[in-house]
Amino acid sequence: MNALTIRDIRDMKGGQKIAAVTAYDHPSALLADGAGMDIVLVGDSLGTVVQGHATTLPVTMEQMIYHTAMVSRAIRRALVVGDMPFMSYQQGTTAALENAGRFLTQGGAAAVKLEGGGTAARERIRALVEAGIPVMGHLGLTPQSVHAMGGYRVQGRQQADAERILDEARALEQAGVFSMILEGIPEKLGKAVTEAVAVPTVGIGAGVHCDGQILVWHDLLGLGEGRHPKFVKPYAHLARTAKRALKAYAADVRQGAFPGPEQTYN
Repeated sequence: MNALTIRDIRDMKGGQKIAAVTAYDHPSALLADGAGMDIVLVGDSLGTVVQGHATTLPVTMEQMIYHTAMVSRAIRRALVVGDMPFMSYQQGTTAALENAGRFLTQGGAAAVKLEGGGTAARERIRALVEAGIPVMGHLGLTPQSVHAMGGYRVQGRQQADAERILDEARALEQAGVFSMILEGIPEKLGKAVTEAVAVPTVGIGAGVHCDGQILVWHDLLGLGEGRHPKFVKPYAHLARTAKRALKAYAADVRQGAFPGPEQTYN
């Protein structure tokens, strides 16, 4: 089984849809890769779904490298992308190069992802690409800008915002991204961006017209409790299954039914 490259991902534009998912540890990555995922993103979303933070902002570079290395050791086919956390690239090109390089040399990733389409983000992307570090862009709802956006809100509903996102997508393509995530935007805008750029778009709450889709591991498998975003489709409800198993285990322990003869050494 050959590992996918950024060229393989680019060649999927307009053809076979790209299946992508986040993963944060070795067992999850083994399952994702074995299921045939094209891209496994080690997302800074681990801040909310693994660490229990309200936002992704507290996630550090050390934590991202730690999780990316675990994932990379499991992957044989999928393209591993490391998510550059808050303030790992915003402070300047030098910091961006140093931190992005660590994802490849220490984390084992094949590419990095960074958020935003403004002038500063494009400068960082150009510098990384020139240094031989593949970059995935990220437009629309960008979680690291949660405070600037006034919360987790759908972006691009107003004409001016939609035009800005479309312009930023073209600019990211010119800066050298090999693909881009479109998050939390109207379907019509997702279609417009996908048609406007020659690199693949991977949607999460951006409609069916994107070149691929990505979901967070815990959302896809129903590992969380409570409400989930509208764009999420749980393909399992593992939290319920796990809770039933844990309750059954606790009951067996308290009743003296576990361990039984089968679990006991003679």
